[in-house]
Amino acid sequence: MGYRLSKIYTRTGDDGTTGLSDGTRIDKDSLRITAIGSIDELNSLVGLICSEEIDQKSRDLLTGIQHHLFDMGGELSMPGPRLMRAESVTWLEQQLDRMNDELDPLEDFILPGGCKAAAVCHVARSICRRAERNAFGLARKEEISTVITDYLNRLSDLLFILSRYQNKIHGNNDILWQHSCSNEQK
Repeated sequence: MGYRLSKIYTRTGDDGTTGLSDGTRIDKDSLRITAIGSIDELNSLVGLICSEEIDQKSRDLLTGIQHHLFDMGGELSMPGPRLMRAESVTWLEQQLDRMNDELDPLEDFILPGGCKAAAVCHVARSICRRAERNAFGLARKEEISTVITDYLNRLSDLLFILSRYQNKIHGNNDILWQHSCSNEQK
């Protein structure tokens, strides 16, 4: 395979537009570019989780997710072709169920935190929710695959479960929300 990006800067975006994969130029603050940017940000955070001290099973799972997110961004950058498959959502659901089965049932809300890997999973979860909102915003104006929004919805759930799993394997407890504390501060 030859070099695909021989020159990183082109100056073509200096006017506030950017190019889609089909050559179309659109505004950098368009709904489509906002959605792509959120997915890119999420993928970067997933990479940050992988840089933490995590088990190989979690690392392999997250690497698979990164490939899916890259496909998702690619699909949004070239309107028309479908790169995301429904099987990816099913795979995510299977991973989510498998990991959740290893955790104690959750009986209350938890606060983001614990070990560093768990805390970064919570940040990624919140960014994933934003990416999902941005994708739905785009879907209201332009046609996109429902696989994208379904995947992001499941992924935010998985990142929540993964945060709990990281705390468990690192010997930390979930930090339970104590509603009485919020009342005392008023």
